Amino acid sequence: MKNFKSMAIAAVFASVAVAGQAKDNIDYVDPFIGTTNFSVCNPGAVRPHGLMSVVPFNVMGSDINEQDKDSRWWSAPYEYNNKYFTGFAHVTLSGVGCPELGTLLTMPTTGELNVDYRSYGSEYKDEQARPGYYSNVLTKYGIKCEVSSTMRSSIERFTFPKGQGNLLFNLGNGLTNEIGATLRKVSDTEFEGMRLLGTFCYNPQAVFPMYFVVRVNKVPKKSGYWKKQPEMKGAAKEWDVYSGKYKLYTNYGRDMAGNDIGYFMQYDLKEGEQVEVQVGVSFVSITNARENLDKEQPTCDFNRVVSDSHDAWARTLDKITVEGGTEDQRRVFYTALYHTQIHPNILQDVNGEYPRMEGDETMKTSGNRYTVFSLWDTYRNLTQLQTLLFPEKQEDMINSMIDMYKEWGWMPKWELYGRETWTMEGDPSIPIITDAYLKGLRGFDIQTAYKAFRASATLPGKENRMRPDIDPYYTKGYIPMGMYEADLSGDNSVSHALEYYVADNALSLLAQSLGKTADAKLFRQRSLGYKHYYSKESGTLRPVQKDGKFLSPFNPEDGADFSNAPGFHEGSAWNYTFYVRTTYMALPS
Repeated sequence: MKNFKSMAIAAVFASVAVAGQAKDNIDYVDPFIGTTNFSVCNPGAVRPHGLMSVVPFNVMGSDINEQDKDSRWWSAPYEYNNKYFTGFAHVTLSGVGCPELGTLLTMPTTGELNVDYRSYGSEYKDEQARPGYYSNVLTKYGIKCEVSSTMRSSIERFTFPKGQGNLLFNLGNGLTNEIGATLRKVSDTEFEGMRLLGTFCYNPQAVFPMYFVVRVNKVPKKSGYWKKQPEMKGAAKEWDVYSGKYKLYTNYGRDMAGNDIGYFMQYDLKEGEQVEVQVGVSFVSITNARENLDKEQPTCDFNRVVSDSHDAWARTLDKITVEGGTEDQRRVFYTALYHTQIHPNILQDVNGEYPRMEGDETMKTSGNRYTVFSLWDTYRNLTQLQTLLFPEKQEDMINSMIDMYKEWGWMPKWELYGRETWTMEGDPSIPIITDAYLKGLRGFDIQTAYKAFRASATLPGKENRMRPDIDPYYTKGYIPMGMYEADLSGDNSVSHALEYYVADNALSLLAQSLGKTADAKLFRQRSLGYKHYYSKESGTLRPVQKDGKFLSPFNPEDGADFSNAPGFHEGSAWNYTFYVRTTYMALPS
């Protein structure tokens, strides 16, 4: 293990320090790369694998946006070409294909108080972003906004012009499809609450709460709640002046709950006066959110947080130092490396507590518990990079996956904050953990992992949540069309089976290394079932119908536009044929 850790980077990447290098590696990172053309990354402030991210939110409320969630399906909190800013979102996802999280929006404004985001939003200029820091200037208000983050908290600094300044905290809007929040005023400068999140990729039961504490460094002259009232009908509408409108609660300071609620603070400010906001979050409790904020930011010190974020990213990016190439090539390289270290994220609070997988209990760890395991998207290359560059982190991530199995009986597939969303394909934990084990990592319980793998690879479909359509795979060696359709993506029988072949091929290698020769032979043989799908006529893989015949008519280019062609998930027959060639190196003649 020690030799592997010390040799991996040098052997694979030929890491060599460059004498007289003009820049730190962090200076090559451009967080705006990947924020347009449906790449759905964002330029917000986050630390490596940090639970907290604080991100500019510019995807709702205006026709001047090119991509606006109010008028179309959209999955990111930010789009580079959009112009209408409505606040900073806290705890977001980067690079995912379904809308989720992106709530608790903090927005500074000036002048008369307005709590409708369709009106209070602003265009902006002078955007700057680097790892751990983002800033812009709101042209409507002349306010400079700056944000940074720790692992579980954020800090925001707003520089105002002279006059009335407002801070708006919007709990009702965001990316998530889930609704509902609570708020409670703690003091003149602090409030706390909960926002319900989840329903990722339209799984209605994959919901979870995010708890938060918000603290400001200046006492406002006035503060209060708001809530959008439902649209009344008939006689009720005649006496309710707030029907369908936002209602300000200026004389009420106890608990608030609802679907579209918020909190406001108002100030009389001098020219250039700054107000700072700190936010702590937890997925366990409000008490933990406050402790996270207190421990990670014992004082309100924006510059210290920015400096510490820079250092954290410098340590991470310095794992690889490159020679040669152009400035642009280095920029592309280090930005890509930066993106690889955003997810998965730690889930445990500073006291070690985290929510049990698919349960309501609170668990505790002495190490790192990770979340956001988008495994179908990452098992082919990202996790291998993690094993080579950051083996200790990879062991923590694998231990998190194994603990999830211990907590509820299944390895993760697309896990999100303690909920399994069952999104995408296959049985991806198997190739990830097998690859790490065969590369020499030993800091996890491989026997428990193997027990989990064998269960999902052998249980019948009615008992198998990971592979519900597995029965014909056992008996025929493939999955015909019409067996299983779980979501809006349609019949993905070929994609399903190909992922099972890949997983079983990896499982055969793991079984062999553990001395389980009979299992190794069984799973290797099953993994060769991809040959059933090969069509000499098209020269590609091709869906097979229940009668055993190939789908006809058939166009192997269907799905090339990222749509779901019959039998395939987000790709064409050509895509998946090359996918198999990469895995097995040869197709039958």
